Amino acid sequence: MSDLLHLVPATEDEALDAYSATVTAVAELVVPSVAAIGVVRGRQGGAGSAVVLSADGYLLTSAHVVAGEAHGTATFADGRQAAFELVGRDTLSDLAVLRVALHDLSPVQLGDASGLKVGQLVVAVGNPHGFTGSVTAGVVSALGRSLPAGARVVENVIQTDAALNPGNSGGALVDARARLVGVNTALAGLGLGLAVPVNETTLEIVGTLVRDGRVRRAYLGIVGGGRPLVARRAAQLGQSSGVGVAEVVDGSPADRAGLRPTDTILSIGEEPTRDAGDLQRAMAACAIGEMLRLRVLRDDEVVTLDVVPTELS
Repeated sequence: MSDLLHLVPATEDEALDAYSATVTAVAELVVPSVAAIGVVRGRQGGAGSAVVLSADGYLLTSAHVVAGEAHGTATFADGRQAAFELVGRDTLSDLAVLRVALHDLSPVQLGDASGLKVGQLVVAVGNPHGFTGSVTAGVVSALGRSLPAGARVVENVIQTDAALNPGNSGGALVDARARLVGVNTALAGLGLGLAVPVNETTLEIVGTLVRDGRVRRAYLGIVGGGRPLVARRAAQLGQSSGVGVAEVVDGSPADRAGLRPTDTILSIGEEPTRDAGDLQRAMAACAIGEMLRLRVLRDDEVVTLDVVPTELS
């Protein structure tokens, strides 16, 4: 009987189906580009992750990972460790740039989250609970979500069912070609993770943080996201969506201008606002203190409102 019972190990090709082969290949490429971040704030400690942006030591992480007077170390997959310096932090986007005095790091390949589709495979790489180089996989569950961040809201985030846990914040969310499409930022519930998208707007923020250490922004005081227009209105207005207002902050510029929940912002000045990204781009530093004209769809009527954004503090 013992001669009949024996284990036949699977070959590598047999063991890896197409899904597993994809995730394995992505992990091999991305794990070296993700660092474990150990954070010290006074007598308290914390942990997170960061993604290597450049071989000469620039890292991208979540702003909340390095909030306050934080300092600490970055540990890489090859065992190297170095103290990090905070280059710049932007609370509204929940992004921060760090730098370490190391060279020959393995930068991640940048992707573009604007091309993501619901249902698309994504892989999360980070350091949950201190377990360095952990990999989970899932799909894009939804796009354009809003993430409360204290008194503010991070807009246009990616929702995924790839498992995220404490310590994953600041880590990489990549597509099937190992391209960075998001920075993991929060665990919103069982099977519900959120990531800040990597796109043109994100890269502008990162560049500003490297150059200036902070991002000056105009502030409206609304919570909202992309909202599709009914076919009849879309044809009349020449755009298929606007920015739907879900909440107006009391005493904010939007409140003083008369914006209401359920309004849909169609344009700011001459620029259409089709989604939260368009709205964020319109709130550049040059808009602070300037009167802007909003075209708003309200109860099936188009109205105009004048708003003067303040500086986001």
